[in-house]
Amino acid sequence: MEAKIEKLENNKTKVVVTVPAKVVDDKIGRVYRELAGKYNFPGFRKGKAPRAVIDNAIGKEAVLAQATEDVVNDAYPAVVEEQRLFPVGSPDFGDPDPVAAGADFTFEFTVGAKPEVELDSYDAVEIELPMKEATEAEVADQIESLTRHFETYENAPADVALSADNYADVEMKATKAEDGSEVSSLTAESRFFVPAGGLFSAAFDEQLMGMKKGERKSFELDIPEDESSVLLSDLAGQKVAFDVTVAVVKTKETPELTDELVKEKLGYDSVADLRKEVSDSITEQKSSMIPRLKESACATKLIERVSCEVPEDMAEEAESELLQDFFAQLQQQGLSFDSYLAARGIDSNQFKEDIKLQAADEAKQQLALDAWARKFGIDVADEEVTLEFERAGVENPAKTEAEWRKSGRLFLIREGIQRRKAMEDVMEKAKVTEVDFAARSKDEESK
Repeated sequence: MEAKIEKLENNKTKVVVTVPAKVVDDKIGRVYRELAGKYNFPGFRKGKAPRAVIDNAIGKEAVLAQATEDVVNDAYPAVVEEQRLFPVGSPDFGDPDPVAAGADFTFEFTVGAKPEVELDSYDAVEIELPMKEATEAEVADQIESLTRHFETYENAPADVALSADNYADVEMKATKAEDGSEVSSLTAESRFFVPAGGLFSAAFDEQLMGMKKGERKSFELDIPEDESSVLLSDLAGQKVAFDVTVAVVKTKETPELTDELVKEKLGYDSVADLRKEVSDSITEQKSSMIPRLKESACATKLIERVSCEVPEDMAEEAESELLQDFFAQLQQQGLSFDSYLAARGIDSNQFKEDIKLQAADEAKQQLALDAWARKFGIDVADEEVTLEFERAGVENPAKTEAEWRKSGRLFLIREGIQRRKAMEDVMEKAKVTEVDFAARSKDEESK
């Protein structure tokens, strides 16, 4: 079988295929045998009717049409594999002429092709990763998180004013300015108020700043249409009157970390033992986390080197795969789509937009890895494809591989292996700078 490849505009490929006469004759003969065994022809035993009888009963054109379809369906996946094509979307075979006995058969098809983009650079990517061992700053952060469980809120002296650094118990009454009706979701005899806690707006917080124990204040707020705070968002566009009394200002007290505290509360003999346990735990977590972080960081850098727009069909294919994976995971977790949206605090439109952005990045990553593989001659041997099926744990790897080959899907396995090898090469060549991100974060907060 011969195939001539022609690259067309708009990421299309035209393939002209010539199938030898012997293969054509074999297909025609098979169709006749199948028809002879499928139908009863008067005067002949099942399976023994000659071709002339079958032609007269069914029509020679119908026989050749079926043989043509069989030839094309068998030839297409073989050409895809032999020519190392990576089709995007479904092929268009047009309307091929029927096969003829004793003659070679030529047909053509066009199919979407991956665009062969070039990266802006093929230099080793430069990335930052966490240090392999636990750092002092990371251990300190972890221990600080543990000690928060033992924090208490103590009543401050009466002359201490409410500020962004402390808290308050307040009595609150809220009414709608329009009709004086009470807002039950806000009215409370005792409510723990946290400045900038997200329950109220910045405008509300500002009204309470500076108040002391026993002080009372009445004020009105015009709730903006785009209000996003938890307790005021339902009142967007309305005017609300507040009557607030500060029962007490509270300060947060964090206990000193001592051997006695960690022994009593956490079961360690000393602070040193706690620190060692936390350090070992962080280091162990990093051992499994850093390879994934490295791959993600390398992928991000590669995406930045793709300047072209993602072809629409490639983006749609990536989006379809993301959606299939997403809903499969939802089903495994026993979650509904509505509950997922509610947990994320987004609507279906935002979800669709997020998926489209993810699909665009996924397609760009694929294009980047394909470009990297071409640049550095990364190919996939047949043995690697076979090994992939063996690793998949299917009952009959050889049979499964044959089925994929026959259906024209084997290129998907080859493509996946090639991209994986390209990513491994990118990661191996990457220039890595180890960073103490916890210490960096503290430095930035202090500025």
